[in-house]
Amino acid sequence: MVKLRAMSQTVSPPVVPGQAAAGGTGTASPTFSPLYQQIKALIMQSLQSGEWKPGELIPSEVELAYRYKVSQGTVRKAIDELSADNLVVRRQGKGTFVATHHEARVQFRFLRLMPDAGEARQPDNHILEVKRLRSPAEVARVLDIKAGDSVVFIRRLQYFDAVPTILEEIWLPGAIFKGLTAERLAEYKGPMYGLFETEFGTPMIRASERLKAVSADELAVELLKVQSGAPLLSVERVAYTYGDRPVELRRALYVTTGHHYHNELI
Repeated sequence: MVKLRAMSQTVSPPVVPGQAAAGGTGTASPTFSPLYQQIKALIMQSLQSGEWKPGELIPSEVELAYRYKVSQGTVRKAIDELSADNLVVRRQGKGTFVATHHEARVQFRFLRLMPDAGEARQPDNHILEVKRLRSPAEVARVLDIKAGDSVVFIRRLQYFDAVPTILEEIWLPGAIFKGLTAERLAEYKGPMYGLFETEFGTPMIRASERLKAVSADELAVELLKVQSGAPLLSVERVAYTYGDRPVELRRALYVTTGHHYHNELI
């Protein structure tokens, strides 16, 4: 059994040089964590450790309440937040499952390019290049590894209705993605994040993106079949796994003729 306290332990963040904390003692004030947040953190630990794998049913709210010695309402609130974070999925009459990238709803969570008309759909993938490199300094900084460490570099072209639409460059930490080859990517028919989750134990749970308008360079002209200088949407994504660990840097160029970038702000 896991014994919980109603409050988390006191945390003392660094004091800015030349600036004392309240009271002039240099000691930070206590910070408190609601009980449901503690339960959420414990469930997250189980997800991260692999106790419950992607796609699997997790224990019921009643079972979790007994396990953690808290009320069912506290567990429900914790699971509500995990569901809002897309880490678990509730299914009416079946229970709560660990989210997986093999579900369509999760796949479209990370693919925001939508057709101007018609239903959203997955693109056709063409792997152009996969190689292992020593990490450039800027990539290492984003992935929180050392410059020169092994990384996997992937260049991919994605098509909608046989029209090249997305050109991507993907950087992955080599230590995590050992054995990832062009052949493996080509033969895998599901989403790339599904492959990362299933075979490398690395689910992508959140991402941060930066968007801007750019003009097509020579490589984009050649591969995306656009005019030189044509407007493109540039999207740089850093994807994170459990523990807020960055495990992917992705830079993509989108052709938005017939498509748009869709996001919902809640």
